[in-house]
Amino acid sequence: MSTPQRKIIHVDMDAFYASVEQRDDPALRGKPVVVAWRGARSVVCAASYEARRSGVRSAMPALRAERLCPQAIFLPPDFVRYKAASRAIHAIFQRYTDRIEPLSLDEAYLDVSVPKRDLGSATAIASEIRAAILDETRLTASAGIAPNKFLAKIASDWNKPDGQFVVKPAMVDAFLAPLPVGKLPGVGKVMEAKLAALGIATCADLRRHGAEALVARFGRWGRRLHELACGIDEREVQNERPTLQISSEDTFASDLLLDELEPHIRRLAADTWEGYGKEWRRHPGRIARTVVLKLKTADFHILTRSLTAPEPPTSEAMLADTACALRARVDLPPRTRYRLVGVGLSGFSEPDGSAAQGDLFGG
Repeated sequence: MSTPQRKIIHVDMDAFYASVEQRDDPALRGKPVVVAWRGARSVVCAASYEARRSGVRSAMPALRAERLCPQAIFLPPDFVRYKAASRAIHAIFQRYTDRIEPLSLDEAYLDVSVPKRDLGSATAIASEIRAAILDETRLTASAGIAPNKFLAKIASDWNKPDGQFVVKPAMVDAFLAPLPVGKLPGVGKVMEAKLAALGIATCADLRRHGAEALVARFGRWGRRLHELACGIDEREVQNERPTLQISSEDTFASDLLLDELEPHIRRLAADTWEGYGKEWRRHPGRIARTVVLKLKTADFHILTRSLTAPEPPTSEAMLADTACALRARVDLPPRTRYRLVGVGLSGFSEPDGSAAQGDLFGG
């Protein structure tokens, strides 16, 4: 007996933080709004579509955003209001399904294969959800509808803002074939360049290259790339996603040398260890085996060093010692200065011995 086809919706709010600000202050509507603290160390949390037309994007340095859009209105983030709006949106989701996987305050996966309210199709459900969000929160959302999470997330970006796009099972091959490999999750600039060197620019190219050749070149990640290029993604929508990483990081008021980072690493290790303790109390038996040190240079270059030792860290001091020791594996010039440091734990193993790996400090 064949498995019923999943029906997944990815809902993504449009410029969420900036849209909340424009909703709550009519004087901001139609104007370029950037949600960010001012200052040399700040980064953009969100940008309205008016600001995006000038090239402003989330996560870029606030100073660069000011240069790109001098007329932008900068506002400090107000997470109390953003969380309140997010709760109202998630309450709408719950009218249609209990299978909801939040990714952040402004996006979530919904499995509506067996919905609470059957409107005849997942497309109709997505339309009604978006209409309810607009009516009740005065905010717009975009949605992607597809047979799996990977495709739904790509589709939600197709008709932004305030739109939706459906990828039906029969459309998957044709939809993916021309898609640039840079659109695939996990394919950053470095991987994109490596694939380009092999003559691979689109999902169709990945398929032609073949799974075995990709595995030979990139290991298990090569197989995953081939699966994505074929539209294969068996991940279920999970109501409570297991923690894949616990980390703490800090940006300094003044850039520091590598040898000056130890007190900051130890302070952040204490915060990370406290978070690890909370995770242990929620899920006894889940053990983190990998210690990660993250650094950002004065010119915004990010690097990480990690160690998975035979014995996982068993104390705050052991975590701090390991993170400090990882500095020895940084091969940049001695006078390099750093603006940020982070300490993390990942590589969780479950009580049954299985692994739950994630990308620390990712996305």
